[in-house]
Amino acid sequence: MKKALFIGVTIIILAFASYFAFVYYVPYSEGVRSGELIKISHKGVVFKTWEGELSQGISGAQIFQFSVSSKKKEVIEKLKEYQGAYVKLNYEERYSTFSWWGDTKYFITEVKLEKSPHFNN
Repeated sequence: MKKALFIGVTIIILAFASYFAFVYYVPYSEGVRSGELIKISHKGVVFKTWEGELSQGISGAQIFQFSVSSKKKEVIEKLKEYQGAYVKLNYEERYSTFSWWGDTKYFITEVKLEKSPHFNN
């Protein structure tokens, strides 16, 4: 009986560890999005995460919501600095997420300031 219980618990732990490793290390897709950075915030009650929004349309109807890993300090600082500016965001899309990582499956890996195509500056 003890052997069967041990095997069952081991299988459950290995399954959870495999799922966690898969979600953490295997991105679903990678890409680039451009638009006006309209929001970056540090939110949450139990788990504080960095969340943001990028407007990809003139009317603001096309909003790209994203998360930023707390480990990406340089990216977070650039996002705060570029608030309201036209930016290009490199991101990874995950199969899933955990509540302590962020609200979305899209995680920003790099941010660059871009010239807006809507205005002749």
